[in-house]
Amino acid sequence: MIEFWFDFASTYSYPAAMRIDSAARRLGCPVAWRPFLLGPIFRQQGWNDSPFNLYPAKGRYMWRDLERICARAQLAFRKPSQFPRNGLLAARVVCTEPDASWVPEFVRRVFTAGFAADADIADAGVLRDCLDGLVAAPAGTLAATQDDDVKSRLRMNTEHAVARGIFGAPTFVVGDELFWGHDRLDEALQWWRDAHAEAAASAADPGRGDSGTS
Repeated sequence: MIEFWFDFASTYSYPAAMRIDSAARRLGCPVAWRPFLLGPIFRQQGWNDSPFNLYPAKGRYMWRDLERICARAQLAFRKPSQFPRNGLLAARVVCTEPDASWVPEFVRRVFTAGFAADADIADAGVLRDCLDGLVAAPAGTLAATQDDDVKSRLRMNTEHAVARGIFGAPTFVVGDELFWGHDRLDEALQWWRDAHAEAAASAADPGRGDSGTS
């Protein structure tokens, strides 16, 4: 399994979210979608804003880089009129049913709304549209985001991300290995494939790796 750790405000998480499912499916690798919040992590580093805003040269490079990535992947892109957007409510939506089959498509819709349509993803109406056709009662799912257990789930996700050493998004985790950045997705999947092949070989040959000594 590959864990996909993302923040809805994260620019590079957008192209990662749009391609991880298809890339992983080609290898037969399951994907676990893990929303978390970068804000608390940034504050621990003494930042009160995105580093792309705090360091203008870095921000200019990032926006141009994202344009190139999206063009190459044929993804629609429009620079948000507000950055970063508040992804708290969207992340809580995922946390209502983190393993539900509708989660990947919902995540893609939210990222598309934020980075292709310049929609305010903190707006409940925008998220209701993203849920339309995916869940039986979008209003009920949105109401569930106010449940204490859902809020706690997102907090625990963020705490777990910190404990795992995650410091940015997107981050891909395979076993104990961390791969940070959209451009590390293929490397993370390769790591999973190699580990999966090794595990399969060991299961087929229980004596594999034995030294032959007793």
